[in-house]
Amino acid sequence: MPEGSVRIEGHCDERFAAVRAAFERNFHERDELGAAVTVLADGETVVDLWGGWADGARERPWERETLVNVWSTTKGPTSLCAHLLIDRGVLDPDAPVATYWPEFAAAGKESVLVRHLLSHRAGLAGLREPHTIEQLYDWELTTSRLAATEPWWEPGTRSGYHALTYGFLVGEVVRRLTGLLPGAFLRQEVTGPLGIDFTIGLPAREAGRAAELVHPQAALTGEQATVFGQLGPVAVAALGNPAAGAAHANTAAWRAAEIPAANGHGTARAVAALYGIFAAQGRSGDRRVLSPEAAERVREGQGSCRDLVLGAGFAHETEVGLGLWLSGPNGSYGPNPRAFGHDGFGGSCGLADPEAGVSLGYVMNRMGPHIADDPRKMTLIDAVYSAL
Repeated sequence: MPEGSVRIEGHCDERFAAVRAAFERNFHERDELGAAVTVLADGETVVDLWGGWADGARERPWERETLVNVWSTTKGPTSLCAHLLIDRGVLDPDAPVATYWPEFAAAGKESVLVRHLLSHRAGLAGLREPHTIEQLYDWELTTSRLAATEPWWEPGTRSGYHALTYGFLVGEVVRRLTGLLPGAFLRQEVTGPLGIDFTIGLPAREAGRAAELVHPQAALTGEQATVFGQLGPVAVAALGNPAAGAAHANTAAWRAAEIPAANGHGTARAVAALYGIFAAQGRSGDRRVLSPEAAERVREGQGSCRDLVLGAGFAHETEVGLGLWLSGPNGSYGPNPRAFGHDGFGGSCGLADPEAGVSLGYVMNRMGPHIADDPRKMTLIDAVYSAL
């Protein structure tokens, strides 16, 4: 390919031509390196595109089966694990977490409910004591420290984004009930039977398919620097203890670990399929994964507020359901305020809109400076809704 050109591959229904155009513009106008986007409408794949490069040196083209770490877009599949157990009657969202994890009752947490874990309202957005990346790879150490620590605020009263701790908290409840870490439970119950190309962590045998994550070249803008400068102690603990980035995520140690809030690896096709379970009210093709009631429960709003971690980055209050964020007045997941989804650090996204019958998966390897609402993601979502 000539220098500066990008080959876009895959297919796109004519009705959704605006999505292909937006995807191409991201490469030419928004410094996209390698990426893929998939859109399902009423269960049919109407967009499945990929292009660019899987590495910063531009030596490996992004292929149909390229995998990439999607950061917090992983939280959707992790919450799905919990909702499977709720749907089966073995997990009660209104029960104290200590019912399933007795050690968790320490330091005044005996009244923290399962729904508080799912909705980022448990007060455990980050650990108080220093916690290194290497310690994050140690499941027993990380969960024991979370069980022993005291909340940063009164649980249940407001949200504070549990950037890394979310997966350990929800995941340990899953493990206590099933004997399986969430990655194994997801594979056993969902991705294996449905053939969805998504894992929490990455098996070493799949490393050759993994894209290299690349930090953005540009420095923080003045506005972004102001936002980061306003972070309080809770936000610093959530986002900086430990501070993880592309350099960590590209390592074998990160990929081998179980970090269910941040190290899911998959294709855009896989992300669209997983979020598509919620969009299709619990179905995946001709198979039922969740009851309609359980699929609806995921977006059960827990009250809007200025999030204690993400609040400085949004013009409006935000509202999280039981695992995923509502589109709300920000329009983070399109014009339907009841649409919902999750963003990944640097740009990726999974979206579900049951009313429109649409799900979307967007993955990329050049990380932007945004925790949420990356402009590349937003232009793709706008294009999808313009076609509906």
